[in-house]
Amino acid sequence: MSEQAKFLEGSLFRHITVMSLTSSIGLMAIFAVDFIDMIFIAMLGKEALAAAVGYAGAILFFTTSFGIGMAIAAGALVARALGAGDTDLARRRATNALLYGLIFGAAFAALVWSRLDEIVGLVGTTGETKRFAVEYLAIIVPTLPLLMIGMVGSAILRAHGDARRAMMATIYGGVVNAVLDPILIFGLDLELTGAALASVAARIAIAATALSPVLRHHGGFTMPSARGLMADLSPVLTIAAPAILTQLATPVGQAYVTRAMAAYGPEAVAGTAIVGRLTPLAFGVVFALSGAIGPIIGQNFGAEKHDRVRAAFREGLLFTAVVVVAISAVLYVLRAPIAALFAAEGMTLTLVLLFCGPLALAFFFNGVIFVANAAFNNLGHPLYSTWINWGRHTLGTIPPVMLCAWLFGAPGVLIGQALGGVVFAAIAWVLALRIMSGDGTTQEREPFSRQARLMALFHLRR
Repeated sequence: MSEQAKFLEGSLFRHITVMSLTSSIGLMAIFAVDFIDMIFIAMLGKEALAAAVGYAGAILFFTTSFGIGMAIAAGALVARALGAGDTDLARRRATNALLYGLIFGAAFAALVWSRLDEIVGLVGTTGETKRFAVEYLAIIVPTLPLLMIGMVGSAILRAHGDARRAMMATIYGGVVNAVLDPILIFGLDLELTGAALASVAARIAIAATALSPVLRHHGGFTMPSARGLMADLSPVLTIAAPAILTQLATPVGQAYVTRAMAAYGPEAVAGTAIVGRLTPLAFGVVFALSGAIGPIIGQNFGAEKHDRVRAAFREGLLFTAVVVVAISAVLYVLRAPIAALFAAEGMTLTLVLLFCGPLALAFFFNGVIFVANAAFNNLGHPLYSTWINWGRHTLGTIPPVMLCAWLFGAPGVLIGQALGGVVFAAIAWVLALRIMSGDGTTQEREPFSRQARLMALFHLRR
């Protein structure tokens, strides 16, 4: 058991650091490939193609949310089973979560693919741009089940503590995409079709390299049965459905911020766009924290080591603080070169300098929400994550942005967005402490049973 449940012993801060850094490298590979894709498409000199990729990206985000939700469910269930020392249960749940990912992914992909023209029209595309976006998505959307396999497989690896192989799966996909892009786009003159085919090949690579280590090093999978599938349907959906809804909150809040900033002109919108690109690059480690710390909390919860569960939460917050302070210091020192890199002037410059100054420190509160969400998902309270994220991106965004924009103009939009994070980080922190103080961790080991759900409802009403 010690080999499987590696997070039950040793330094929690070290486990969190290793898991977060390796996960962030995988995320950065994805960000880098997306950036390279846009560069290659832009080099074709056709604005409609670049716009089509941008609109398609917004739609692909929603399809990817299903993969993220299934990955969170698989990781939480497998980690808890490993922590309890039940490797057979861990294999069964890994198998069934993967199968459900394939089934739901295929059904959702078929639905989206059959309505592509209408869906693309909903995001505001018209004419040639709409036609290009539909053609691009028609190639990529059917491969959603492959993305599900890759994401769920990587989550299973992280649940086993195999952060390096989970990271490499994403890197292999990024390398395949980066290599094939110029060959297919320029060498074979396939343009946008070439970019789509390169993304398909990358998804195949991620799926293969995520599953292979599970089969070779972590016991593989079991033969699925109708009884096992039915037994695991409720646990999977109990985590996956709220997790999917949680992911969908982010673009809602960001869309409002962009709309609010548009009232202050193109320079303000440009500043917001630069900040939007800088944020995932600068704080990729913090973005990765939720998925990284989840298996650590899950294994210790499964082993009923509640002191280590609480300690993991505290160490996660400490890690967040250290990373945010360090990155904020780097951004402050490099604020002038960063502004020069984007040729920022006027209000654009003001917003970039604001982000590279005090507002960067406010990202700590986003990190608190990420850590709390990992605790909610792995301690049997995934709906808390949903409410916190939707609250943060609605009540925690719209009113403070309106107020601060009225007081400070365009900079107030970013200030208001940051203030909302403070409020909901505090709420998430209190909820997580309440769960770990006894309401969550003293429940039976399987918190997804009917009794546990009734207990959760009782506590919510109380």
